[in-house]
Amino acid sequence: MSQITTHVLDTTRGKPATSLPITLFSQTNDGWQTLASGVTNIDGRIAGLLADDLVLAAGIYRMHFATKSYFDANNEQGFYPYVDIVFELDGSNSHVHIPLLLTAFGYSTYRGS
Repeated sequence: MSQITTHVLDTTRGKPATSLPITLFSQTNDGWQTLASGVTNIDGRIAGLLADDLVLAAGIYRMHFATKSYFDANNEQGFYPYVDIVFELDGSNSHVHIPLLLTAFGYSTYRGS
């Protein structure tokens, strides 16, 4: 399993958010470096965002959720064109789950398991 996983739920519809583009970045001295990207599946997840054997170093990472394209595809006017979740890894190689609960006018996240 990828060290970092995500799950996006559209709480207005009560369904997974499908076809939502997500990009994972790592912070470097020169800015943000793209590590991986994908689009959520019918279950609101991205299978294999990172290779199973990839171990991320301690540092600061950002998961970018391109919510505007999701809302546009669903003929909905959203307030947030994107959601960025910035988090810090300690280098222990532990699994980190980043869920996003999404509506057109709000969002919530937490460290999942």
